[in-house]
Amino acid sequence: MYLMKKGKAPKQAHVSVPEGLYEEEHGRRGFRGPASHLYRSHPPTAWVRIDGPLRPRAFACAALPSPDQRSADGKPVEILRSPDGRVFVSRRADTMPYFVRNADGDEIHFIHQGTGRFETDYGVLPYEPGDYIVIPKGTTYRLVVEAGPSLFLLIETPEPVELPDRGPLGQHALFDPGVLVAPELAPSDDAKEQRQWEVRIKRDGAYTKVVYPFFPMDVVGWKGDLWVAKLNVRDFRPVTSPRYHLPPSVHITFQAGGLLISTFAPRPLESDPEAMRVPFYHRNMDYDEVLFYHRGSFFSRAGIQPGALTLHPQGIHHGPHPQAVEASKTKTDTDEVAVMVESARSFTVQPELEPVELKEYALSWSK
Repeated sequence: MYLMKKGKAPKQAHVSVPEGLYEEEHGRRGFRGPASHLYRSHPPTAWVRIDGPLRPRAFACAALPSPDQRSADGKPVEILRSPDGRVFVSRRADTMPYFVRNADGDEIHFIHQGTGRFETDYGVLPYEPGDYIVIPKGTTYRLVVEAGPSLFLLIETPEPVELPDRGPLGQHALFDPGVLVAPELAPSDDAKEQRQWEVRIKRDGAYTKVVYPFFPMDVVGWKGDLWVAKLNVRDFRPVTSPRYHLPPSVHITFQAGGLLISTFAPRPLESDPEAMRVPFYHRNMDYDEVLFYHRGSFFSRAGIQPGALTLHPQGIHHGPHPQAVEASKTKTDTDEVAVMVESARSFTVQPELEPVELKEYALSWSK
């Protein structure tokens, strides 16, 4: 296909958008494939009614009860499911009295609230808000809660979690792999207890219970390139441009097959007065987009609180609130931390999530 241009359009995307017009990106393969930019007389989100499964949705996950909140023996609650990955919320209040081993896939735990530690085959890894904890498939572990309340976003991926190819930016872009933290082998006081310990192995969603007469975390040494890893968002350094609004794909932090996990961290805004400062309108044709809001002031929209989660299905527009476009003109940087989970195959909202849905979200652009 050759680049074409018709009608009233600027020479460059996201720069010098004509006054009174609204730019929309229509692209493929997320933001990495062929794309065109359409210049409209009205915001493409200025609808007055939506009926059907592509309605944008928002949920107050911080208010969602979970079985592991009510009982130390409980599990996280599943909220979203696609063939590319499953998303859970954990609000664990007490230390797990058992160990778990996921034989269905890798896990990424994003810590929104709470402190404690993961006890794993590879050693002990403390956690705090803003941590990603990546646990390879088949790893045995348990969570030891030290201070709550807890709130984790848990992502399960059937494909291995990997670091994306940074291309010409090099392997040290976004974060140097040297900032990844590995567990430390350390004795546990619980290992002295003369009792039985249970390991629950998950496979095809069902659990098998294995009981040992000794503390299962008895590894005294290991070596290799498969291990539990931690990354905190404060070590994430976004790629920015002073004269151009970069697409969300530059913030991809982890990938697992058709699942992409990105981090939106504080960053300076574009200094060129002709460049767009807020995310452009788009209809992501190849990924469902889920955004979990961790902390800060979310500059592209109003009314979103920390602990909220939004879902924008493939095919329908989304973008900044009209007020955010005007407000961005006086801002010099962003003060927000959010996690985006994109799935190439559609997410299904689980019934457990629906009681905390923010029903008016789909019409929030037109209010």
